[in-house]
Amino acid sequence: MRVLIDTTFAWRAPQSGTGIYVERLCAALATLPGVEVLTACHRRRRPPAGGGWGSVRNLLADERWTQIELPRRARSAGADLIHHPLPAYAHACALPQVITVHDLAFEVLPERFDPAFRRVAQLTHRAAARRARAVVCVSHTTARDVQERWGVRPDRVVVAPHGLGQDFGAGAGAGAGAGAGVGAGASAGAGAGAGASAGDGDGASAGYFLYVGDDEPRKNLGGLLAAYRAYRERAPGALDLVLAGSARAAQDGVRVEYRPDAARLGALYDGATALVHCSLHEGFGMTLVEAMAAGAPVLAARAPGVLEVCADAARYADPSDPASFAAAMAEIAADKALRGELSERGRRRAAAFSWSESARIHVCAYSLALK
Repeated sequence: MRVLIDTTFAWRAPQSGTGIYVERLCAALATLPGVEVLTACHRRRRPPAGGGWGSVRNLLADERWTQIELPRRARSAGADLIHHPLPAYAHACALPQVITVHDLAFEVLPERFDPAFRRVAQLTHRAAARRARAVVCVSHTTARDVQERWGVRPDRVVVAPHGLGQDFGAGAGAGAGAGAGVGAGASAGAGAGAGASAGDGDGASAGYFLYVGDDEPRKNLGGLLAAYRAYRERAPGALDLVLAGSARAAQDGVRVEYRPDAARLGALYDGATALVHCSLHEGFGMTLVEAMAAGAPVLAARAPGVLEVCADAARYADPSDPASFAAAMAEIAADKALRGELSERGRRRAAAFSWSESARIHVCAYSLALK
C-alpha cells in the first residue's frame, strides 16, 4: 500500500495541532508492515494574507496544488491513494482519496468565524467529505458532526484519535511527552515560575494557572480572562495566569510566555497548578492530552469533544459562565487532594492515546478507500 500524504500544512505550521498530527502520523505509519509513506509538500505556498487579494491569491494557489500538482506527483510516485490531512479533494484524480476532518467548529460556532472563510469552508470541506472514499475523524464528536451536518454515510467514517505528540525533553516533569500546539522552536518569553511544585503546602498551590494556545475566537480567551478577573476578586493571594503560545493580554496577574520551545513548555506544565482550557468547541484537543500526560491537573470547558478526550480526568466548568470557571479555579487552587486526584487520573487517561494505534486505524481507512 503506497500512500501519498500532503504534508504542506506541517511545513507551514509545524507546531500547530494539524502540523503535529501530520508529522507523528507519517512517522508511525512508516513503522507498519505493508505501508509505504510518500509525501508531497507545496513549499511555494505563501503565508496567510489576512484577507483581501493576498487571501484570494493563496486560495487559487491551494486550488492549483490540490487539483493539478498533487495528483501529478501521486501518479509519478506510483501511489495507490492520496491522503489529505485537511478536507480537500482533487476532482479530476482517478486515485482513491482519504481526508481528515479535525472539527466542524465553523459550523457549530458560525458567529466565531470570518463570514467569507465560513462560506468557503462550508462548500469545499463538505464537498470533500462527501466525495472522499473514506473520512478520518479525530473523535466520535467530530464523526457525529460529519454525519449529521454533512450527510456523510457512517460506513465511510473512521474514528482515529490522536496520539501524544512531541517530546518535552529530559528537563520536563515526570510523564511529560505529549503533543504541543504552540510554537516550539521560538525562544521562551518572560519567566513564569516554572518548576514550582503544584502540590506545595497543604492547601493553596505555589504554582499558577496555565493557558496553552492562541487567541482564535472559539478558544474563548476573553471568557477565560473574565473568569480570571472574577477569581482574583474572590481569592486572596490569587495565583497568576500564564498564557503560553501566541495569545497576549494586558491584565493584572496575567503573564505571557510567547511561543515557548518544547523544553520550556514542559517546564511550564510541570509547575502549573492546573491547565485552564475554556474552548467553546474542540474536535480533539491536543493540549488536553498534553497536560494530562505531563501530570498537570486539567480545568476544562464542558463541551462534547473535551468530555470525550478527558472523561473523568478533568474538573469541568461552563465556558459561557465566567463565574463557573472562577469558582473552579478557586477550588483547585485551594484543594491539594483534588489536584493530586486530577493529576493521577490525567496520567492514566493520557496513556490511552498513542500514534501507533492511530496509524493502525488510518490503515483501516486506507483499506476502506481501496475497496
